Amino acid sequence: MNPSLGEPERMAARRVLERHWRVEGYTSPNAATYPWQWLWDSCFHALVWAELGDERAVIELERLFSNQSEDGFVPHMNYLPDPAASIEFWGRRGASTITQPPMFGHAIAELTRRGFPLPASTVDAAERGLRFLLRQRRRTSEGLIELVHPWESGCDDSARWDAAIAPPWDRRRWRAHKAHLVTTVQATGGRGAGTNDEFAVGSIGFNALVAFNALELATVTDSPVLVEGAQELTMVIEQRWNAGLRTWVDGGALAESSGRVRTLDAHFALLVVADQGQRSAGFADLVDPEAFGARFGPAGIHRAEPTRDPDTYWRGPAWPQMSYLLWLAACRAGEPSVAASIGRSLCDGATVSGWAEYWNPDTATGHGAIPQSWATVALLVGEHD
Repeated sequence: MNPSLGEPERMAARRVLERHWRVEGYTSPNAATYPWQWLWDSCFHALVWAELGDERAVIELERLFSNQSEDGFVPHMNYLPDPAASIEFWGRRGASTITQPPMFGHAIAELTRRGFPLPASTVDAAERGLRFLLRQRRRTSEGLIELVHPWESGCDDSARWDAAIAPPWDRRRWRAHKAHLVTTVQATGGRGAGTNDEFAVGSIGFNALVAFNALELATVTDSPVLVEGAQELTMVIEQRWNAGLRTWVDGGALAESSGRVRTLDAHFALLVVADQGQRSAGFADLVDPEAFGARFGPAGIHRAEPTRDPDTYWRGPAWPQMSYLLWLAACRAGEPSVAASIGRSLCDGATVSGWAEYWNPDTATGHGAIPQSWATVALLVGEHD
């Protein structure tokens, strides 16, 4: 497997990371737009630092757990340069009160495979973070871990959340509702976010990433709790497959409404499911130009969905971190042609867009913060024969 990006592109990616490195020990996604530390962003940054052979991979992960609660909960944002800046919005000093996909399981496993020595305290913190989600988060009736806020999914404005507000969906009202949902999160005794009756959603994408990261971390810790928890979630995810829609349907409050929209994040299930029929259909749709397939894709929403907008935040663009994860799923599932297609589209999209936060899957027109550090995950993919 040879790198898809040449040396000039690799040097450009390194410059992006170097430009956004903070003296506090983390990589900001974008110095102007996103100056703080975000959970899953930092995990992707750590992977790229490791690819570059740089010890900042280890430092980035250490800093990620700076504000972990005693019950294991890991906030999705750390305000390391200015801890007081979080108080007004979150009501907590130094960090947010919600989480994000726990990509630290994969990051730690990958750094270990690459020979980076990790402090035992970092590995222990990661296991406690996953145990919190597996053991303390409320479940839907189907058995899926509930989100407490759409931001926790990482897919902030996904069409899967549309039915959470009265129709028609409107960006201004949705933004106000997201701010409101911050105030209705209920914490556990250890300060970790545990429930939110106003957003009790069992996201397939989030649950698949919890299961995947638990399995990854278990390769380092040998923890039966992580393995059993991942297997339990995977069984539920497989039961949520809808053959007619060719997607996995969310559980919880939005299961019979917008939780059925064909969005790309549901395909994170491909990281863990074993059912061959689901895998065949899921991988085929990732590269089908009538479904998610695109020149610089995969696209964020199925082309047949009426809510699709290829240039609007979480309504249809391609996202580099999602492409990386689906590339990885294809590699591990023995789908070399799918992996090669996604890998090429990621590398081309990242470079053509100027290392954008996200881009139009058909034209690579960049959107959001440009450059954005996580677009450098393009360095991680390789070509397949």
